[in-house]
Amino acid sequence: MNFRGFIAVDIPSSQIINELASQIKNSGANTKVVETENIHITLKFLGDTDEGLVDNIEDIIKGSVENIDPFEIKLIGTGVFPNPNYIKVMWIGIQDNGELSKIAGYINEKLTDFGFENDRRGFSAHLTIARLRSARNKEKIVEIVEKYREKEFAKIKVESIKLKKSELTPKGPIYSTIKEVKI
Repeated sequence: MNFRGFIAVDIPSSQIINELASQIKNSGANTKVVETENIHITLKFLGDTDEGLVDNIEDIIKGSVENIDPFEIKLIGTGVFPNPNYIKVMWIGIQDNGELSKIAGYINEKLTDFGFENDRRGFSAHLTIARLRSARNKEKIVEIVEKYREKEFAKIKVESIKLKKSELTPKGPIYSTIKEVKI
């Protein structure tokens, strides 16, 4: 059996993230805001994943955090991908001391042994907060991004990495944790 998988750090909801999500929803822009319980940092999107590889993936995650202690990250600022003229994704930025990048790089490299694609774009730590479906009222999104560009949303201690399963439903994705590796 296969499942749609990804490796991530879950991010707890906060009042200020909910406030931002609410402003996006009320902007009149054609957006799909990420449900607060689904907010996470994707370290590696796996896509179609064979359940028989779960233990191998868990071992790779364990290897990625072998010499790393729990660490703090800061959720700070907002921005868009790919650019303000053509917005597909609105995100919250992440500051850390390079740990996330190190972990993601290790996972990306080791998973190629199991047939997963090597993500050559490199890792860009961010939290997707919303996806834009069209350009309708996108100037409102640009205004919200400007308003929160320097804002600090939270400090979070990263203590585990999770292998997650994503089930796509008409109401949006449902994520569940398959394996959790403590740091």
